[in-house]
Amino acid sequence: MSIERFMKQRAVDIVMEGTYVLSNWYDPQGKLRTFTCRATRVSPFRMMVDMPVVGKVGDNLISYFRDIGNFEGTISDTGRSIVLLELEMTQAMRARLAEKLTWLEKKTKDPASIVDTRNAPRFVPKASRTTLTLADGAIHGCFVIDASPLGVAVGAELQPPLGTPLAIGACVGRVIRHTPDGFAVRFVKHQTRDELNGLIVQARSA
Repeated sequence: MSIERFMKQRAVDIVMEGTYVLSNWYDPQGKLRTFTCRATRVSPFRMMVDMPVVGKVGDNLISYFRDIGNFEGTISDTGRSIVLLELEMTQAMRARLAEKLTWLEKKTKDPASIVDTRNAPRFVPKASRTTLTLADGAIHGCFVIDASPLGVAVGAELQPPLGTPLAIGACVGRVIRHTPDGFAVRFVKHQTRDELNGLIVQARSA
């Protein structure tokens, strides 16, 4: 099925953070590398997933989403940083997924019920794709997992060493932590949420 056709079908438009592995991507230790992804539209049969490393049509993909669990599937269509995943599951599994999606859809209609008590609450920026600029001027594409006024969590094909200075969009900072699916950057200058939505996606010139 195509992404265009799926957009016309009944599905739940919902943002869910997750992780995935492709069968042909390995880390320096020879293990399958885990990347962060974000599901944006889901039905009991297929889902659209925004991801930093896009596979090819026909590739198998294993993913995990905290809200709905583990899934296997096959890529049936691709777009710019997006894939359409055909879910492989039994009828009983589809029924359980349908129930979860119904509950999640109701939950997202009442965002006031979700409170973040941290001093620097994280949020998902309006745009997930941006650029990563290294000190030597090299520019790479990257995927923003989430952000706060203090920093940002990023997924990308490369994983810079700790302490590496770089810019995510137009926000300058340093790598402070590695994670199984990416790395964290602390900004040199604190930003407001409104500023971040513009600066993170603003590509810097090489």
